[in-house]
Amino acid sequence: MALTRLTLTQFRNHAASRLDDARQFNLLVGENGAGKTNVLEALSLLAPGRGLRRAALADIPAHGGDGGFAVSADLASEVQLGTGVRPDRPNRRVVQVNGAEAPALRLGEWLSVGWLTPAMDRLFAEGAGARRRFLDRLVLALEPGHARTASRLESALRERNRLLGDAVEPDPAWLDALESQLADAGALVAQARARLVARLAEALAVLPEAPFARPLLAYQPGGPLDPAELAQALRDGRRRDRAAQRTLTGPHRDELAVTMAGKHQPAAECSTGEQKAMLIAITLAHAALLDYARPGLLLLDEVAAHLDPVRREALFDRLRAGTAQVWLTGTELAPFSAIADEAAVWRVSDGAVLPI
Repeated sequence: MALTRLTLTQFRNHAASRLDDARQFNLLVGENGAGKTNVLEALSLLAPGRGLRRAALADIPAHGGDGGFAVSADLASEVQLGTGVRPDRPNRRVVQVNGAEAPALRLGEWLSVGWLTPAMDRLFAEGAGARRRFLDRLVLALEPGHARTASRLESALRERNRLLGDAVEPDPAWLDALESQLADAGALVAQARARLVARLAEALAVLPEAPFARPLLAYQPGGPLDPAELAQALRDGRRRDRAAQRTLTGPHRDELAVTMAGKHQPAAECSTGEQKAMLIAITLAHAALLDYARPGLLLLDEVAAHLDPVRREALFDRLRAGTAQVWLTGTELAPFSAIADEAAVWRVSDGAVLPI
């Protein structure tokens, strides 16, 4: 089991909620707006990054509180993780491991966290940036150091774009140094994404075509994956990039191409139901990869509501066969009848959580 207890304090509509004795399957049942997804969001903040809603820290504390919030989790390995903000510093995230303050990146050393939410249903129809963020989150669950590398890339890219936009011609020596940093970090980010897509493709290849549509994945790099080649491409593109006032080559231009195997049709052109099925297939394949990393959490928000009984049963069978601890939400218990007897079940109502 990844974690045994979760405690929320002044977190959105949860003034003080505690969920004890978590199991492999954990169900949160309640009406829309009761606070079920808020529990999943709290769990997602036990990983580096901004969580499943990508919310600003200042938007998370409960209304009427002191402006702070806290999330605490006891792991089965007898480690306690905590995160939140203090009232006097609402824009600074605090992370603790066994009571000692630590960088947020340390969270990835203890847990692998993945999720699927209704907001992700448009992943294939949105811009490439959404799919890059999706890829990076999947990579991060397997390779905790990816967050640090991605941060270095973003910093170098932001500085290069600033120089390119200046009215004064940038110093070539300064650009050389900056592009070397960008190329080193960018190549690592691109290589990690490529590894992840290759592993996912391998895991998906052995899955049956039914009942979930099987996607074919292809990583399309936005530049060379070798750092020396990427640095050269950046040097060669300076005049063009200065005219555009932005960097046009590199991993910030990567794309994840997804095709439905049965139809050989791009995911963006498939039906909403087919896109959802492919997302579930990718999520399950990724969850299988978590078995080889740290203890895993898989957060599934309203995933059973739009599945027929056959697909629900197949979903539960695959989740049961994995080692990730699964947290699911729903408005009623009936869709989860197949796992209700083996699950920890809580009723969520207006920010209060009670075991059933």
